[in-house]
Amino acid sequence: MPSHPSAVLLTRPDAGPEAAALVLAVPADGSLPRTVWWGPASQVAGASADDVVAARLGLLGVQGLAVLPEHSGGLYTRPALRGHRPAPATTPTGAEDPAWSTAFRVTDLQLAGHDDAEGTGAAAASQRVVVVAEDRVAALGLRTELEALPGGLLRARHALTNDGASPYALEGLEVLVPLPDEAAEVLDHTGGWLHERVPQRAPVRDGLWLRENRTGKTGHDAAGDVVVGVPGFSFEAGEVRSAAVGWSGNTVQRLERSPSTQTTLGGGELLLAGETTLAPGESYTTPWLYLGASTRGLDGLAAANHAFLRAVGEATGAAPKRPVPVTLNVWEAVWFDHDLPRLLRLAELAASVGVERFVLDDGWFGARRDDTAGLGDWTVSPDAWPDAEGGLGALAEAVHGHGMQFGLWFEPEMVNPDSDLFRAHPDWVLSARGTTPTLERNQLVLDLSRDEVREHVRDAVSAVLSAVPVDYVKWDHNRDLLEAGGGAAAGRPVVSAHTAGFYRLLDELRALHPRVEWESCASGGGRVDLEVLQHVQRVWTSDMTDAVARQDVQRWMVQQAPPEYLGAHVSAPVSHQTHRTVPLDFRAATALFGAFGIEWDVSTASEEDRARLAAWVAVFKEHRGLLHSGRTWRADSPDPVVRSHGVVALDGSQALVAQVQMGESWVEHPVPVRLPVAWNPGDPGLEPELRYRARWVGPVPEPDRGARANARLGWRSGDVDASGPLGGAALPGAVLGSVGLVLPRRFPWSVTLVHLQAV
Repeated sequence: MPSHPSAVLLTRPDAGPEAAALVLAVPADGSLPRTVWWGPASQVAGASADDVVAARLGLLGVQGLAVLPEHSGGLYTRPALRGHRPAPATTPTGAEDPAWSTAFRVTDLQLAGHDDAEGTGAAAASQRVVVVAEDRVAALGLRTELEALPGGLLRARHALTNDGASPYALEGLEVLVPLPDEAAEVLDHTGGWLHERVPQRAPVRDGLWLRENRTGKTGHDAAGDVVVGVPGFSFEAGEVRSAAVGWSGNTVQRLERSPSTQTTLGGGELLLAGETTLAPGESYTTPWLYLGASTRGLDGLAAANHAFLRAVGEATGAAPKRPVPVTLNVWEAVWFDHDLPRLLRLAELAASVGVERFVLDDGWFGARRDDTAGLGDWTVSPDAWPDAEGGLGALAEAVHGHGMQFGLWFEPEMVNPDSDLFRAHPDWVLSARGTTPTLERNQLVLDLSRDEVREHVRDAVSAVLSAVPVDYVKWDHNRDLLEAGGGAAAGRPVVSAHTAGFYRLLDELRALHPRVEWESCASGGGRVDLEVLQHVQRVWTSDMTDAVARQDVQRWMVQQAPPEYLGAHVSAPVSHQTHRTVPLDFRAATALFGAFGIEWDVSTASEEDRARLAAWVAVFKEHRGLLHSGRTWRADSPDPVVRSHGVVALDGSQALVAQVQMGESWVEHPVPVRLPVAWNPGDPGLEPELRYRARWVGPVPEPDRGARANARLGWRSGDVDASGPLGGAALPGAVLGSVGLVLPRRFPWSVTLVHLQAV
């Protein structure tokens, strides 16, 4: 191998206090580089890569973890690479090797954005490392990429190439990193439809912890960021590390501890049996594994995720257009009943309350009068939209006439058996045995691994977007992938190629229609991950629109996605999902901390409620610049029925605080909210020496209204200063962070909103 540094420090010095860092030791014997340490960059500030390696090696010679751990290197736990040659080829030594065990040797080490000393053997600092290696006996090539990203995340992936003369059956390939012993508690998520991102915690125990997603898309029970940290870590505090697989298909996430070796964390794509067999010369590349590290708990990890997605979105043009429009979606208002006069009335009322985007949902195409027919036939239905009435263009024109954008629902990956497309091409659906697989929601999945299928869908969707002035597409995905075999692959599983086909289809449509914005909606939060978030401008957070249940869904979904990506709508007074009656102010204040919108037949609302809704729309418009650019924080409340959260401007100049009363508190006194403060230069939060004034946001008690009238707003007493929780005072950020902001107690299902401004 050419000359190389003895060690490499991988980090982004410009990423701020939430940055992660990783140190590689590069052995002189040509074996794979080893991760000797990774974690919060602040913990190695001022140190070189050689310093960290020396500390880790010490007298006991701790060797770290190879970038691809191998049995040949002393690994007894689950291999990161699993595969074999069904018919071994003759190796250069003349032996037949099944290639189930490897011993890679480095042939090249490439650094980008690096700073190293003169001469061989010096340590280096870099923002990107590429390791190229080979195993001549197994006839396999390996390329490992590691990057330090804007915002502070790290990411890594492998590419494996079959250099042999016979096929190589790949069973699994994951990226692994080591964890320190003090990382002894793990947090991930489970859940289901209407209840996404439910957190669960457990101690790290000996053995293998494995989370597999086999639904063909990021599931409603997605693990999200798997966080491992010092026991007791919280939103605000604790040393934590996280890993997330950037992939929207089948995934595996893993955590393993052995009594004799260090704990490992990692993940990759879950490959089904026989799915990936590499022909001679063929390669397979894993999804990126994203790594975060923080000494500031879960909020520190969330800040790094948000900073990365905002940076990459701006760089690629995939970020939401600013300002993020107020959206009204008509699904829960009209369902499949597409009546032009009714929709025109809804558009008129939507514009009157300040809506900026009007989205027509399912039911406008083919024979789609309910969910049993027409899916896959992407032509405007003459029954639902007769030409005599101007067709679908009449609604789009009216919406644009009100100054709003026009959005349209599609489900491009799906087909009903009762459709023209399926009758013409029954072989285009995913199927393991050449027969029609089990139906879910009366639909089947099209095989996007096939060029002809993807091109047909692309052209059909594109024709609609060219004929109708559409500004926004809601892209749905309402069933899981069962028996996902490919007709052109003799029934072998093709989930991996199908997922890649989804990305390609979406990106091709984005290129053809660059002014259209795209939302990923998979029965709500069924496809939200760090890869799809780099292809769309919005996700539908959950089909649960009950604001009480939404509080928890949004609280945890924001761990990975910035608020401006998370569709959050004001629903009807009586929830369609829970039949619970929820006050308008609570529904609106919940939706405020996302991509604000409405999912309600506003024609059924009273004039008073529409006026109140318009006031909330105005509140969102006033604060969306802060909400969609600042740092999200979630307080650790001593009262289990009080949730405090908010957003602080990156420069510390202002903040929006929400205190949510979910139930009846067991204490009578108020619960103070302690705000994040930038105690050290460069830290996020309020500036400790600046003074801040506070004012109420949204409805507040009025002394002359009386206790009964104020109780309707959720206030226990009208004895509240109308100018704000501090009256006319301005307090230092240090006091607001240590003593806290004391807010009045409220009745259950009330939200107190406060805006802080530096003076």
